[in-house]
Amino acid sequence: MSVFNQSRARVIQIIFVVIFIIIAIQLINLQLFSNQYKIAAENNAIYRKVIYPDRGIIYDRQKKPILENTIMFDLMVTPGETRGTDTGLLCKILNIDTSEYRKRIVTAIIKNTSYKPSIFEGLLTQELYAKLNENMYRFPGFTLSDRSVRSYPYHTAPHVLGYIAEVDTSFLRRNAGQGYQMGDYTGMTGLERTYEKVLMGQRGIKLFLRDNKNRIQGPYENGMYDSIAVAGRSLYTSLDVDVQQLAEKLLQNKIGSAVAINPKTGGIIAMASSPGYDPNELTGSFRRKNFSRMFLDTAKPLLNRAIKGQYPPGSTFKPLGALIALDQRLITPSFGVPCCGAYYACGIRVNCTHKDCHHSQNVRLAIANSCNSYFSKVFQMVVDNPKINNPRNGYQIWKDYVNGFGLGVKLEVDLPSENAGNIQDTSKYDRQFGSRKWGSCFALTLGIGQDRMLATPLQMANMMCAIANKGFYYHPHFVDSIENENGEDKAMLAKFRKKHQVVNISDSAYEAVFAGMEDVTIYGTATRSRIPGVRMCAKTGTAQNPHGKEHAMFVAFAPRENPQIAIAVVVENGGYGSTSAAPIASLMIEQYLHDSISTPRLAEVERLAKMDLMPAAIKKWYYRRDSIRQSKIQIDENTPVENAVEDRKNTFDPEAEPGRKETPLPEQKNKMPIIAPDQRKNKKPNITT
Repeated sequence: MSVFNQSRARVIQIIFVVIFIIIAIQLINLQLFSNQYKIAAENNAIYRKVIYPDRGIIYDRQKKPILENTIMFDLMVTPGETRGTDTGLLCKILNIDTSEYRKRIVTAIIKNTSYKPSIFEGLLTQELYAKLNENMYRFPGFTLSDRSVRSYPYHTAPHVLGYIAEVDTSFLRRNAGQGYQMGDYTGMTGLERTYEKVLMGQRGIKLFLRDNKNRIQGPYENGMYDSIAVAGRSLYTSLDVDVQQLAEKLLQNKIGSAVAINPKTGGIIAMASSPGYDPNELTGSFRRKNFSRMFLDTAKPLLNRAIKGQYPPGSTFKPLGALIALDQRLITPSFGVPCCGAYYACGIRVNCTHKDCHHSQNVRLAIANSCNSYFSKVFQMVVDNPKINNPRNGYQIWKDYVNGFGLGVKLEVDLPSENAGNIQDTSKYDRQFGSRKWGSCFALTLGIGQDRMLATPLQMANMMCAIANKGFYYHPHFVDSIENENGEDKAMLAKFRKKHQVVNISDSAYEAVFAGMEDVTIYGTATRSRIPGVRMCAKTGTAQNPHGKEHAMFVAFAPRENPQIAIAVVVENGGYGSTSAAPIASLMIEQYLHDSISTPRLAEVERLAKMDLMPAAIKKWYYRRDSIRQSKIQIDENTPVENAVEDRKNTFDPEAEPGRKETPLPEQKNKMPIIAPDQRKNKKPNITT
């Protein structure tokens, strides 16, 4: 044999030896070390059922459960085990076609592989569950899994409580390592999201042995590897469900918000945002449909205006403006300003409602009569303080006071997505006017809560807490305590239990301001909102709105001595604060302090609930949308009338039918709830409060 042939034979031998060694190593690995096929075999032989625990309950301040749990069922599918399924019958029961069936199977495989169960149809109605349950033997690879879902017995506080929804792939990526998997539900908004770790509990697992025909034979290893589901822990809140329901009723047919806080603790008594919705609409089998409708609705019923809406506070800011000037000793309680209807400094005419030249003789009268001239002058004195001799520094001192009372900063409430409002920094004025070229005249209307000042209703209510407490507040919050609190819980709630000291302003300054605020309800701008037997300190406000009628504002606390509640109400396009916002706040305060509304005032509740303050453009938009929807409804001549009515009910869109009780109120299309700085930059306002 030639040397060439010998070399070639040697190479072939080496190749065979290498292949044999590789095969041998792989066999050894599969037999002794790898559990890949063992797991695959067990997955075929073992059925893994997830036991979802009950989520924790949320209670109001009187231990009433404002949300509960109920049982619903999901139809689960394991795509690799669906051979032999009667797809025609399944599609008929679910009212889907075969293309939708295949689409869902592919989606389940992409999300969770062929060998793990995924949700095929979630949160079944009782009727659908009954139909499926009696035919499950025809659907191999499909199982019915029970799940605890939320129910809301009081139909209230949707923006506070939030909602839960199924996790998606992006959520799983963000929360990798926290034990979530496809098919799990989690809190998406509100308290459900903030306290998810407390409320969610711990899932349990049960393993069952299956035979070669995929039939359950019994527990795997007698339940040795099963784990028990642990229910979530409950939350005890400061929310008063009666005040909350009243606030939502009074805000019907309006766009706005109301926030009430206990100044002694910072606990939020009520937080209503209108338009709203019934929280039961975002649970159960119609959740996705309802959510899509609300998400696309220009009324933004999902928006919590109490923490997201930003408005010029208007004249509700004036008590704080007086306190700042009093603390800096630029004015005294007896300080007066001559005003016969307008203020003309800086070449800007700032109107007052009152023409009486004696309505601004002192702090008390100026607050009671809401004198724009007085507080424009006071703002000028603070910024142009001769002791500082630098308007830029004077403005910064004023800003520090305002931030200290909680305006222009996040209050860290235990809800996600809070907005901070706006108290503009000096650097922004520097860029606009030049660092040495601007002074009080460039932002004169800040003294009456206008210009670039923006605040959320929560911040306005918190400002009242700080004033009522004479210089301190607790961070606003809902949750007072957690069931079986541990160290982590206490650390989370610690900031809500710590007093936040603002500034040491003298009691005499506060008493001067209190006197003026009490006079607001005695002979001032809110006399019709007095509560018999209650000394209430209040302030009305009217905020300019370039997109329509002015916004109505009202802030208050009561009683004057030993305050129990502080409140802020905003009604968009509501006009004067005394006509719409003040009566709402007055009734909420009465309900909280007396646990009821007096009989003579019950008619006022109904009057306010029926008061329609929607802009005409919104009504026109609704009417047009309703007409379009009506034209799309066709009743087949072979369809029973009762079925057609039921179909109409199931596709009912509250925003398209403003005559119905459930209708949430819309927000003006493309409407901004604030006055944009650019629109006010060069504008000389002609303001009336």
